[in-house]
Amino acid sequence: MRLTTKGRFAVTAMIDLALRQHDGPVTLSGISERQKISLSYLEQLFGKLRRSQLVSSVRGPGGGYCLAKPLEAVSVADIIHAVDEAIDATQCSGRGDCVEDHHPCMTHELWTRLNEKMLDYLGSVSLAELVARQREKCGIAAASPDERPLRRATRRSSEAHVAA
Repeated sequence: MRLTTKGRFAVTAMIDLALRQHDGPVTLSGISERQKISLSYLEQLFGKLRRSQLVSSVRGPGGGYCLAKPLEAVSVADIIHAVDEAIDATQCSGRGDCVEDHHPCMTHELWTRLNEKMLDYLGSVSLAELVARQREKCGIAAASPDERPLRRATRRSSEAHVAA
């Protein structure tokens, strides 16, 4: 059992996005360059993240992605689930037909309980915590508390305000 690159890359990309979204929509090409993740792979991941309503996209010049929810409302488990990553320590993918006679193996319950513990833990870690740790580690100042995820409507209203 291990977390694949799909889950790791999705979490990494979401941290990168969260660290930079206060400047406006974040491009996948920027995330790709900074994190050394293939752009086409990020496009696939962000399509899934968008369908799960964890990110929103802004089209056109200056476009990119923004978080669709507050940092505190997004857990690592949400991100991993959004990209269809399975975290499963059982040999049978949780079906209980581990051995030839289609019964659970002797350690099935152990691995099932480990799955529950892992999901509980990943569900308890928010994107806000990961971003705060990254800022602390890199000496990056925290964003102001009134910053919210930027959405297309917010961006347009600020442009209208600037133009007025």
